[in-house]
Amino acid sequence: MNIAKMMQQAKKMKDGMAQMQAELANLEVVGEAANGLVKATVSGNHQVKRIDIDESLMSDDKTMLEDLIAVAVNAGMQQVEETSKAKQKDMMGGMSLPPGFSL
Repeated sequence: MNIAKMMQQAKKMKDGMAQMQAELANLEVVGEAANGLVKATVSGNHQVKRIDIDESLMSDDKTMLEDLIAVAVNAGMQQVEETSKAKQKDMMGGMSLPPGFSL
């Protein structure tokens, strides 16, 4: 591989990363627990934006409710990670990295 082609590939990767980061910053996913009774909206930069709790859970055990909130938040964070990895994979397309390198 010649140096000019490597430089083009590096620029394409840099531009792709910037675009991907912008897309992720605008991304919002919803993690759920208890069949949607507890929902956590999480942004692409791992910020919890909103927690929605169904009214029917308000009289339930406090510990159970806290556990359900944690499950919903973790589900949202997992969705962000999966989306981020998928976007990175798509961005890399046909580009090959030297052995030992990864995003």
